[in-house]
Amino acid sequence: MASTTRLATGDSSVPPSPSNLMAAFSPHHSYDSDDETEGEEDQPLNSKERSFKDSVHGWITLSERICRIIDTPQFQRLRHVKQLGTSYYVWPAASHNRFEHCLGVAHLALTQVKRLQQLQPELGITEQDIDCVTIAGLCHDLGHGPWSHVWDSLFIPKAMPNKKWKHEDASEMMFDYLCQEPTVDVTPEEAAVVKALIAGEPSRCPELEAKKFLFEIVANKRNGLDVDKFDYIARDCHAIGQGENVSLTKLIHSVRVIGGEICYNIKDANSVYELCWSRFSLHKRIYNHKTAKAIEYMIIDALLEAEPYMHIAEQIEDPKRYVHLTDDIKLRIQATTCPELEKARKIFYRIDTRDLYKWIEYKVYPWSVRDVCRERITPQTIVAAAKRITRESDENYDLACELGEEQIIVDLATLHYGMKELNPLRYVKFYSKRKPNRAKYAESGDISNIMPQAFAEVLLRVYTRDSRFMGLVQRGFRQVLADIYDDVKEARISLSDDEDPSTPRVGAAADAPSNQHGTPGAAGTQADGAASKRTLSRVSSLRLAPESDGEDAVTTPWTPNSFTDVPTAHARGRGASPTRARKRGADNRSPSPSKKRGRVAKE
Repeated sequence: MASTTRLATGDSSVPPSPSNLMAAFSPHHSYDSDDETEGEEDQPLNSKERSFKDSVHGWITLSERICRIIDTPQFQRLRHVKQLGTSYYVWPAASHNRFEHCLGVAHLALTQVKRLQQLQPELGITEQDIDCVTIAGLCHDLGHGPWSHVWDSLFIPKAMPNKKWKHEDASEMMFDYLCQEPTVDVTPEEAAVVKALIAGEPSRCPELEAKKFLFEIVANKRNGLDVDKFDYIARDCHAIGQGENVSLTKLIHSVRVIGGEICYNIKDANSVYELCWSRFSLHKRIYNHKTAKAIEYMIIDALLEAEPYMHIAEQIEDPKRYVHLTDDIKLRIQATTCPELEKARKIFYRIDTRDLYKWIEYKVYPWSVRDVCRERITPQTIVAAAKRITRESDENYDLACELGEEQIIVDLATLHYGMKELNPLRYVKFYSKRKPNRAKYAESGDISNIMPQAFAEVLLRVYTRDSRFMGLVQRGFRQVLADIYDDVKEARISLSDDEDPSTPRVGAAADAPSNQHGTPGAAGTQADGAASKRTLSRVSSLRLAPESDGEDAVTTPWTPNSFTDVPTAHARGRGASPTRARKRGADNRSPSPSKKRGRVAKE
């Protein structure tokens, strides 16, 4: 026992024997609270800091005060909430959680605010300001529910349709609950500032009017460039093996406060653009992957089946219950045997056995028609169209009679560079090395003449919960598109008959150049917004069906996707795919004449 004790306490005077090693690493061996934690740097006994080894930022060092917040149940809960939700089912390496993301945001927030304090002492940044910004970065995602955005964007709106709730609300609730922990040292005044920093709302702290730039570090409501975005883009790219597109260190070192706003060196304008493009790319390829989306809807269906018996949604209003709500809700449901949760268990079983909801079709639409998509392309309209075009004599008539809107999912995802249809670079101010205290908006020629014409689009996908309906649902969906196109053509014909020649061309305001000082064009934004709110009015129809060369060449947003054709009677079973079907067909076909001749020759 003496030798085992020496080994556990680091005494090397007695050489370790195999039995000593087994005792030291036995699961029953008890360690002191001061034992080195995996991933943390060994610190002197009197140290007031702790260092963490992060996969993206390297070593992260945080003060004792910040670490006391980390060492609470409210923050440790984030170890069990996946950062990318269901994307983990598609990218096995994307297993990171909100816990490490929040550590990364705290590190970047601390790095940025300390750099501003050192380079611009005239800003009057205090140590209390630094702590508040760091704590805001650390706690900004405390309120995320199971599978992150699956919870607040899909489940809560369905489970509590009359409840206006977002995870930022829960973050403030959980932060208040965290501050009640006896080891946490945050005053009520500091807590109010931290919550305002998380929300990015300087109006909540009028006493900090002279330091409103602090509210752009964690949650920048002006242009979306903040350390939260810096970290999740770098971390998510790292997790899927993409590597780093943007140098975060370079951007943070580029930051300068001018006129109360965070500005960047003009030489880093391309890096700012690449960051915004990376956000768009991640949303399109990763966060909205078709398989990840199918699993999202399956999880939501399972939770909705369990809701009447488990009352999961109402936990958002009780921090003492919410602290135990994580991704493991799936395992808790699967571990039950009660008949009330049988439907939920079956859906989770389908996920585990990869018997997923079937993706049928997708289409990318211009941002300007998103309201038309939302209003006209619904499960109800698809079912009605499918039944309308299926006659009693059709072989699919009986199947059409079974089809209900509960079998169809229409997923509408908005993809953009961070500011919806607006160019985020139009809302970022830059300075130059020659004039470091003067900031202004950049013109297109100051950055690049090769820029997108649009900065947002709509990705629409159609799924079915039952593979028997794949072909029928696609027919209904495409008939809905045809109906919309017919309405568009009728509206265009009516407009061409009645239009006043003096009527300005639609979109002229949006095409107008910005003012000479490079400030964002408010007039164009308002005109775009007004036009986009119309559905199939005579004016907006000009956007929906652009002119083209010849009838055969006409392409509009309402033409179907020719790459996703499904046979009308197609009923795709588990594990089946068109590729596999073709392979099976090739195996069953008779050999070619040349092979026959070769076989005869051998005989």
